[in-house]
Amino acid sequence: MKKFLVLLLALALVFAFAACGGGGDEGGEAAGDGIKIAVVSSPSGVDDGNFNQNIYEGIVAFCNDNGNAEVTPVQETTGDVAAAIQAVADIVADYDVIVCNGFQFAGIGTLAEENPDKTFILIDAFPTNAEGAETEYPNVYACQYLEQEGGFLAGIAAAMSTESGKVAVINGIAYPSNVNYQYGFEAGVAYANAHLGTAAECVEIAAYAGTDVTGANVGGNYIGDFADEATGKVVAEALIAQGCDVLFVAAGGSGNGSLTACKEAGVYYIGCDVDQYDDGVNGDSNVILTSALKCMDSTVYSVLTDYANGEFAGGNFYLDATTDSTGAVVEEGRQQLSPEAIDAIKAAFEGLKDGSIVPPANFNGLTPEDFPGL
Repeated sequence: MKKFLVLLLALALVFAFAACGGGGDEGGEAAGDGIKIAVVSSPSGVDDGNFNQNIYEGIVAFCNDNGNAEVTPVQETTGDVAAAIQAVADIVADYDVIVCNGFQFAGIGTLAEENPDKTFILIDAFPTNAEGAETEYPNVYACQYLEQEGGFLAGIAAAMSTESGKVAVINGIAYPSNVNYQYGFEAGVAYANAHLGTAAECVEIAAYAGTDVTGANVGGNYIGDFADEATGKVVAEALIAQGCDVLFVAAGGSGNGSLTACKEAGVYYIGCDVDQYDDGVNGDSNVILTSALKCMDSTVYSVLTDYANGEFAGGNFYLDATTDSTGAVVEEGRQQLSPEAIDAIKAAFEGLKDGSIVPPANFNGLTPEDFPGL
């Protein structure tokens, strides 16, 4: 299945960032008129190199495989929650399916109620009603990933690869998905120190500490934006100056600035959400150590296929290692891990699958200091 999706995404890149159209495809509830899809991102667009682009590539792959479908990217550039919802409201009449990328779109519940004939796919959040309570809707497929699992594997990779003994995680905004990555990474480093013979330190700069959606200080290193490459570079440079030689970056478009800093300093960068190995080329070398994954492209492809086949089912779903929706890159030629690190990551992934390892997350009652794996 993964090889099949890789082939689809390779085809998608040939037509990247173009609407898909053309011949007809028999079957599907909208086959006669064509399926009009919008993908709404905020604040970075579908060419951000990770989160939004991965979702978009899944939609493009679906369009390439279903000639009656077309996709239109819509970008809301401010990142403001109200503006994000308004961006969806402005186009809801024009599309059959609207894919909403990120936590800032949780408030689409009211739009779903008002437009029961429209289908919504919400990635990284569950919809809320007018009172702000999480709610399920028959016309909304919503999913959240256990980012802490990918972060945990990234932490093991960092701890087992650092030469300086100092590593760090950089995030965009302290939304739950980003805090999950942070907590998972810090726990992965602690796990490696406790069980795998490492002695790595997670470096945090107090000036960049994050505040989550409840107002709690979660520490870490936060850029404060998903589309600020300049600050992303500044934060990375500050951490590198403190001795960090491995950075795990979950920051959307802002992470491109951090990647530049890693290239200039010649230190390792752990990619996020997607396999970023190709982005790490640095002359005749590569700075990508590995990448933490959450397979959003395959998720959206699958849900759109169900829609086309008249089998769409709304609801709120958690996706994790048990559904191969999280992980880390260990394939030969796509990472620079030692054999020992690869073996440790594979073993930890099995622990995530069978529940023997439960990393901390923003709201699961665990912290990097006290999770049961230590």
